[in-house]
Amino acid sequence: MKIATTVGHQNVSLLGIGAYRPRRVVTNDEVCKVLDSTDEWIFERSGIRSRHWISGDETARSMAVAAADRAIKNSGVDRKEIGALILATGSWKTKIPHGGPVVALDLGINGIPAFDVASGCGGFGYALGLATDMIRSGSAQHILVIGVETMSVVMEPTDRNTAFIFGDGAGAVVVGPSEENGISPTVWGSDGENSDAISQNYDIPEYMDRAEEFQSKDPETDPIGRMVVEMQGSRVFRWAAITLPKALGAVLEQSGVAKEDIEVFIPHQANARINTLMKANLGLPEDVPVANDIETTGNTSAASIPLAIEEMLVSGKAKGGQTALLLGFGAGLSYAGQVVTLPPAPTY
Repeated sequence: MKIATTVGHQNVSLLGIGAYRPRRVVTNDEVCKVLDSTDEWIFERSGIRSRHWISGDETARSMAVAAADRAIKNSGVDRKEIGALILATGSWKTKIPHGGPVVALDLGINGIPAFDVASGCGGFGYALGLATDMIRSGSAQHILVIGVETMSVVMEPTDRNTAFIFGDGAGAVVVGPSEENGISPTVWGSDGENSDAISQNYDIPEYMDRAEEFQSKDPETDPIGRMVVEMQGSRVFRWAAITLPKALGAVLEQSGVAKEDIEVFIPHQANARINTLMKANLGLPEDVPVANDIETTGNTSAASIPLAIEEMLVSGKAKGGQTALLLGFGAGLSYAGQVVTLPPAPTY
């Protein structure tokens, strides 16, 4: 008796991309109404001028569906041919159920394998790596990869370490077989020793116990507080300074692409200064454009890289078919990077 195996497609590419940014634009001045800071300080420190936050009927679910629907339409792939869905997110409002299946339901592709990846700001890179390997192994032929975050819901508006950084949004790509390979092997890793550099202020059982304890207290004088993200910025920066140059070098080595052939650099939109330093340390030519979606979108964690890709294609800073270097990094502490051929510019 022999157990069957599957053989997939070795050449895999990004076939289409879509994005959704919430309607509400939040400037630095608005953030500073409750945060002890200024527009100048925020921009100099991070490169951020504004960000988008959900409002009205917008949710992580609605944004993920909107971005994914646009990616499917831009790919030219019939949605019935989507064989799996991977949702990268760290801010989905429930752990049970996870988000992937309900997003698939809303897209009209209920029944396919659909699951979540929680790898912080590196989540899209992790999901893209999984999707690519699944297609190469024959697990599916076309896979929808979505990064979505509502970071405005999971941060403390008065925290000078996080409040000005985060934004909301969703980006999605359809991944599938192609004549020439358009996605390199993924270089990824994590550092659990420094994982508490980006963390929650309470774990879930602790917060539930806290809620029960505070039932007998006056919320005006003894507020329960919120479960929010906390970050030790200088510690993350030190980790990034050591880890990311090695990761970028490994991505190039594994891809087989020389740095002289990189036409676009699209790192996670965590900090404009870090991104500029990474480009300089890599020795990329001066004329290679670097994604700067952070200026008007902020840090959208797992949605960051697909949103940045989409912005560069729509604005004309990059073109479909160009060779791009991607690197996501953040909570975990984790990172994931690939060299890809950019998909065609989206139309809406």
